[in-house]
Amino acid sequence: MNMRAVAIVGHGGNEVVDVGRRPIPVRGRGEALVRLAAAGLNRVDLYMRDSGAGITHRLPQIMGLDGAGEVVEVDADEPRLKTGDRVVLHPGIGCGRCEYCLAGEHVLCTSMRYLGEHRDGTLAEFVCLPVENVFPAPAGFDFAEAAALATAPLTAWRMLFGKARLAPHETVLIFGIGGAVSLSALQLAKAIGARAIVTSRDPDKLARAAALGADVGIDGSREAIARRVLAETGGRGVDVVIENVGEAVWSEALKSLARGGRLVTCGATSGDAPSADLRRLFIRQISVHGSTHGTFAEFRALLAFCARGGFRPVLDGRFPLAEIHAALDRLEAGRQFGKIAIDIDTP
Repeated sequence: MNMRAVAIVGHGGNEVVDVGRRPIPVRGRGEALVRLAAAGLNRVDLYMRDSGAGITHRLPQIMGLDGAGEVVEVDADEPRLKTGDRVVLHPGIGCGRCEYCLAGEHVLCTSMRYLGEHRDGTLAEFVCLPVENVFPAPAGFDFAEAAALATAPLTAWRMLFGKARLAPHETVLIFGIGGAVSLSALQLAKAIGARAIVTSRDPDKLARAAALGADVGIDGSREAIARRVLAETGGRGVDVVIENVGEAVWSEALKSLARGGRLVTCGATSGDAPSADLRRLFIRQISVHGSTHGTFAEFRALLAFCARGGFRPVLDGRFPLAEIHAALDRLEAGRQFGKIAIDIDTP
């Protein structure tokens, strides 16, 4: 039997993104077959479309990391899941045997495989994956909201609380507000009572961030970020920097940190070879942390936080599966504020 799906059939622009029919995946022992109701877009979807360089994959490949829906098939003796369960998917599939998986850090697995990158993903009516990657969706969340939790908010959760150990009395500087990771970091930081300074080159995004609780907004196209940060913190600097831009903002990020501050990065969209500024690093005893996605334990913690009302993702807009090209165009143009959702169960 076949299903509707979005697959890359080559590399280039939207001309290689095919909306058509693909075989429904066949479930193996220890796996769940999930009928997807919603998915979400991420920058990696554009990367896979454009080249996928360095990521082992086969063409055609179904796109998409984020997904939520209902379990339609699972082993009869599986104690955690049953048919009909509303679920959200963790897209990182580890080997379960390496030293990192055994230590609970499967996000560092030496053979990690992600949905939509190394194997077929979530922009389809069905997906099959290990039961360990399938989690109950928070009550009160629709499928698009639940799907949106699995990548950007989980990434922000690990950055803020797993790496930076942000405390309620501290101040965090978040670059590029409007992107789903940065926006999630703002919401989570404010949820625990921390002070948040955000940056953007878009005044409208700064205004919308202020409505979500941002204490200070800095237009990076109009003023020096570090100078404004120091002015807003009495010359001290911030405790934590969250960034995924890389080279273009690296100098300003380091200059914005207080002594003993922590910088956490999860991307390098503007380049990956900034000046290390080693003197500043060791004299001011700054810590730099790399971070990618999050573990199963961190995902459970995030879902529990959501269930208590601590966090709800911001959705930028919703597109049916058939309008995937328009959704990708919006993501590529950087016009979004929050997660771009794909409603799979909409004809």
